[in-house]
Amino acid sequence: MTIPLKCLLLDDELPGLAYLRMLCEQMQGVEVVRVFNDPLRLLEEINQLTFDCCILDIEMPQMNGLQLAQLLEGKEIIFTTAYREYAPEAFDLNAVDYVQKPIQRDRLEKALQRARERINRKMEKEFIVFNTDQGKANISPNEIVCITAGEIDRRDKQLFLNNSETIVLKNISFQELLKKLPANQFCRISKSAIIAIQRVRIFTQELVELSHEDPAKRIRLSIGDPFRMDFFRLMNR
Repeated sequence: MTIPLKCLLLDDELPGLAYLRMLCEQMQGVEVVRVFNDPLRLLEEINQLTFDCCILDIEMPQMNGLQLAQLLEGKEIIFTTAYREYAPEAFDLNAVDYVQKPIQRDRLEKALQRARERINRKMEKEFIVFNTDQGKANISPNEIVCITAGEIDRRDKQLFLNNSETIVLKNISFQELLKKLPANQFCRISKSAIIAIQRVRIFTQELVELSHEDPAKRIRLSIGDPFRMDFFRLMNR
């Protein structure tokens, strides 16, 4: 089943807004969460709304669409306008697309498909698939505290999660793990350990202490000489 693409619609011209809503509601896999004809009203309600994408006009009184888009961090933006001159600014804001009015259904469908593809790529990056002793596990990098060499079989690794759970990763090297993990969030500190930088609580030249949800179970690991420089470089960014 396709997860609906949740959209907000904004246009200060009511006929154009009604037409845009009609087009979106005719499309499979698109859900119109709310419609607005006032950008300030949208901002008042933004924290109470769950949505993926905002389709907004550029030319509006009080606040134009380009200004508003800068406040919608993390959301996909599709601009609609009758004016070609705004295109460079729209793409400078990393907009999904720039659809000229009068809006054609097939053109809007292409823009919404691009928004869905962007969201899917983001979701793929949010989770990493690992082979474990229990099968395949889908784990977010934000859940990981550290990864150490296996206690029984050195080809395996122990993955420590923020909720104090430990998972055995099967037959994977530290080099392969580093390729999977976001480079700016993880660091190898010894021949037998990779840590999540955001979990570092205390560190010295020789040791690092990692924290998670249970403060009584902090993890302490040694920093190996060949890895010390990279570790301190990341910690001092």
